[in-house]
Amino acid sequence: MKDSRELKREDLENVIKTIEESQHDKIIVTHGTYTMPDTARFLKANLKRNDQTIILTASMIPISGFSPSDGPFSLGYAISKLEDLEPGVYVTINGKVFLPEEVMKVMSEARFASIFNK
Repeated sequence: MKDSRELKREDLENVIKTIEESQHDKIIVTHGTYTMPDTARFLKANLKRNDQTIILTASMIPISGFSPSDGPFSLGYAISKLEDLEPGVYVTINGKVFLPEEVMKVMSEARFASIFNK
C-alpha cells in the first residue's frame, strides 16, 4: 500500500522478484493510476520470464472511502481478461486492454487511452 508516485526502483524490483518467483502464470497487480503506465513498461522491459500473463489495473476513484468507485469493475474486468490474453504484460482499466508501450493517462479527462487513438 503505497502511493504510486512514491514508488522507487527498489519497489519495482521487488515486484519483478515476486512475479518471477511466483508459481502462478496469471497475475494481477493493483496499482495507483499516476505511474501505472511507467510500471507496466518497466515490467515488460525487465521481466525475464515470458510464460506469465500479468495485468496491472487500478481505479480512477478509490474503493475505500468513496462511492461509487470503478475499482470493483476494474478488478473484475482484469480477472475476466486473464483468460483471454496471451502471456505478456497488460494494463486493463476503463473496460479496455492496453499494451505497456501504448497506454497513457489522460489527466484532464480522468481516463486512460492509447497513444495510437484506437
